[in-house]
Order: sequence, then C-alpha cells, then structure tokens
Amino acid sequence: MSSSTSPSKENISLFTFADKVPQRLVSGQTLGPVSVAYETWGQLNATGSNAILLLHALTGDSHAAGEASNPGWWGPLVGPGRAFDTDKYFVVCSNVIGGCAGSTGPASVNPATGKPYGLTFPVITVADMVEVQRHLMDHLGLTQWLAVAGGSMGGMQALQWAALYPERVRSVICMATALKHSPQQIAFDEVGRQAVMADPDWRGGDYSGGPPPERGLALARMIGHITYMSDQSMEEKFSRRLKSEGYKFTFDAEFEVEGYLRYRGANFVRRFDANSYLYVTRAIDYFDLSNGALVSSGKVLPRFLVVSFKSDWLYPSYQSRDIVTTLRAHQADVTYVDVHSTYGHDAFLLEWEEQARLIRPFLVKTSEAIETEKSGSR
Repeated sequence: MSSSTSPSKENISLFTFADKVPQRLVSGQTLGPVSVAYETWGQLNATGSNAILLLHALTGDSHAAGEASNPGWWGPLVGPGRAFDTDKYFVVCSNVIGGCAGSTGPASVNPATGKPYGLTFPVITVADMVEVQRHLMDHLGLTQWLAVAGGSMGGMQALQWAALYPERVRSVICMATALKHSPQQIAFDEVGRQAVMADPDWRGGDYSGGPPPERGLALARMIGHITYMSDQSMEEKFSRRLKSEGYKFTFDAEFEVEGYLRYRGANFVRRFDANSYLYVTRAIDYFDLSNGALVSSGKVLPRFLVVSFKSDWLYPSYQSRDIVTTLRAHQADVTYVDVHSTYGHDAFLLEWEEQARLIRPFLVKTSEAIETEKSGSR
C-alpha cells in the first residue's frame, strides 16, 4: 500500500462500496453505491501506525499536495521533509461525499434513473462524510489514524472523527473551526444558497441538460470569499486602487477588489457543481458537537492540537477556545495556539511556516507515545 512520495494528480484512486447494501445516512435516508475519490502519499509502515488522514475544507478535493504545477490545497505542508512528512507518514486525503471531485454527489448519476441525482440526492451531514471515510479506512486495511487533520470544514470532520471513533484516532489537528455554526455563519451560507437558487438556470436543481447556474454560483463564491479575508488583508491587497486611471462612472469593475471577486467567481464555476455547494454548506450548518457528543462519558480521547487565527472573523478565535474549554473539562491532552495573522480565515491555507512549526513536533510526540505504549506491552 504505497505511492510516490512526490505527490501528483495522477495518484487519484476510486473506492466504491454500498452497491448491495446502501449506506444509511443521519437523515434516515440511504445511498448506494457510494464512490470515494482519494489520494495517498508515502508508505504505510509495518505496524500500520503512521497513517494520517487529511480533511479538506468546503470546496476542496482529494488533491492535498502535488507538483509545482498543481501543488494542492495543503501542498507546502505535505511531502518529504515537510510537516506531514511523506518519508515518515502514510498520508491519505479523500473528496467528501456530496462533493464534485470524484466522490458521489448530486452531479453523480443515480443508477436507478440513469440521470444525475440533482436534488434527489439525500441531504448529508459531516457525520455522513466521516462514516464514508471510515469505510475507506477499512478498505485500506487501517485500524487507527496517527492523526486526522484539517481546517474549517476539514476541522469539523476531524472533530467528528474524535466524537464517533475516538478509539481509531490517536490525535486530532483542527484549524480555524468550531464545535457548531453560529447564526452568522449559517446566515452567510444561506445567502450563498439563495444566490444559487435564484439563478434562472438552476431550474430546481435539474440543470444537467442545459447551462449550469453560473451567475448564481459565482455570486455565492464572491460572497463567501469576502468572509475568508480580513479587513487588513483586503486593505493591503487592494486598498481603493482602480483597475485603470480615473473613475469611468459605470457599473463595470472599476476597483481592483471588484475585478478580483469577479475573477474568483468566474474561476470557481469551472471547477465546482452548484448543487454540491448547496449540500456541503447545509452539512456544515447542521454540524453541532456542542451537545457533549465530542466528550461523552467513557471515551478515551485523542490528543488535540487546536489552532485559531486572530484575524479570522468567519471562525473567530473564541470558537476554538470553546473547543479547548470543552476538551480540558474532560482532562483531554490539548495544545492550543492563537496565531497572529492578517490573512483572516484563509490563514490556514497560507500560514505555512507557523502551521508546520506546530504540526511537526505534535506528530512526533504522538508517534513517540505510541512507541512507548508498544514497548510497555512487550
């Protein structure tokens, strides 16, 4: 079970299950067959104790790392000698169910009809995403993760792993995330969903035979992207600079920030499915581990590294502190760092050196604890 330590897009594999017995979802609905697109880097060691699961954010995919031409969403952290050192660890990353980068989602063909699911696809939750990843884990022959790690929605999945399968997770690394969505976070998601659904080309989610709702999806991405940045990062990147000299007194993109948002929206519609956007935003709105599910009695909790970023106003630091308070109340081993950064929520995709400085020793200490346990049991 190995792959090149030099990650590349060609490493994508597909695992399909639930073709005979459908997967039961949190909603009570079922889904099958279910396909999971995933990539791996590095090699599994003889004892199977060095496997790490990377968990992507809202619109990510399985391509966490790769070559310079396609580096992946966490590329600077994954590879030989990097924080997730592929000379030492076996690293796995899969596309979430409900997504549109190879795993089963609303754009997939429903075998019962021969047509894309569209809105007949069942509503999914973060717990459903993790349950599918657990099936992938079994398929890979793994019994325990050295670590599960991710930021934003990826951090939610990491926490959900600790809630559902604490015995199969030795450590959790969660960045810029929360135990539950606040009303403001739900509100931003709802505005994005309404932008998609207001596009005439959406057609009730059944747009496979015609043009997709590009205008609505682009607008949703523009709204979302504003929340990923901070006031300071926008001032430094754009200020009030104009795209050309002097006001034109039109409604074209005159300011650089306008042009940037339009560019991001136009690029997004080329790689993401509009219905998937509805499903994954709804999944994170449903996410809620504030009811004690993360630390219910009798659980042996993993070690935790919780990281927030001071300028992140979408997932503010107080939400990470809530995670830490909950865990420490149950005597969990928790390391918490609130990183000074001006990048806002995007910091977990940009603050490479600081995150590497935190992740590397955390993984080393977790590995050493496993080896100490093994020595003691001999």
